[in-house]
Amino acid sequence: MGEVLALGMTHYPALVNPDERMAGILRWVLEDEAIPAEHKDPAAWPAAMREEYGDDGGTASAAVHRERCLAAFRRLRSELDEFRPDVVVIWGDDQYENFREEIIPPFCLFALDDLKLRPWQHSRAANVWGEPADEVLPVRGAKDMAKHFASAMLADGVDLAYSYRLRDETIAPHAFLNTLLFLDYDRTGFPYPVIPFQVNCYGSYVIARHGEPTRFGHADAPEDLDPPGPTPQRAMEVGAAFARAAAASPWRVAVIGSSSWSHAFLHDKAWRLYPDIASDEEYYRAMVEQDYAVWEAATPEGLAASGQQEMLNWFCLLGAVKELGAAPTWTELVTTRVFNSSKCFAIFR
Repeated sequence: MGEVLALGMTHYPALVNPDERMAGILRWVLEDEAIPAEHKDPAAWPAAMREEYGDDGGTASAAVHRERCLAAFRRLRSELDEFRPDVVVIWGDDQYENFREEIIPPFCLFALDDLKLRPWQHSRAANVWGEPADEVLPVRGAKDMAKHFASAMLADGVDLAYSYRLRDETIAPHAFLNTLLFLDYDRTGFPYPVIPFQVNCYGSYVIARHGEPTRFGHADAPEDLDPPGPTPQRAMEVGAAFARAAAASPWRVAVIGSSSWSHAFLHDKAWRLYPDIASDEEYYRAMVEQDYAVWEAATPEGLAASGQQEMLNWFCLLGAVKELGAAPTWTELVTTRVFNSSKCFAIFR
């Protein structure tokens, strides 16, 4: 029988930037002429947001935010190394990166050979590691194990898509790429084979917005939205099915749910200025207390209203955790009103 370690983390893109650029999304939102000026005035912001933004555009606070995230990444990596997995499975979203108009699968398990990714080949700005544009990130594939898991889940009644290649073999969706970059933040190497497990978190927005933040629309020009993504309940069922396949396998399997929680640029109720921290805190409480009824009662409309679309990756994780009867041994919620999203970290054994 297999053994399973479950981890939760963020793949927050701005952490690859220097501190002075970490609040870039907020600064971009503040340029939106469709947002009433009174809401963009710092005097109208929550006091904690004004303090966090400071008089330097959030640069000093970014250093603190980064250190809290780095401490969590290092703790997760230490747990991973202690577990010594045969394979690492990452639930992550695709934002018009690999899947486009040809097909948008609700879920897709990648059975890949070894990769040589180039994280910075299309980046025009310096990254926090100072790595060059031609830097190569080797990633070990796990094709045979992925085929085994896909077969097991299909036999278990999950209509799962699978793929043997990426659209571009040097580019992985940032949900997966950043997860690997952050788990190896200190650049000691990442020796474990990896299986990306795509979740269509963005549903109605994935083609409509091409994976990018947007300005507020106008009533006379509504968006041409796409069909929805999977429901939170289905994500939990898929996570549970994978957990059964992993537990029945002969391998040590680490599963990772990778995403931030509420995203400010999707939180229309706050004019896309800051995330829905109250909702994040309620999901966090329920996770810590193993009150899965709160997660099982979630709706696509509720997640979208709070900018929590990417949490579907965590719904897969929580479905696996519940199925396994695993308990959280360590958790942390790093909230922010300036750096776009709350970041949750968790270890379940």
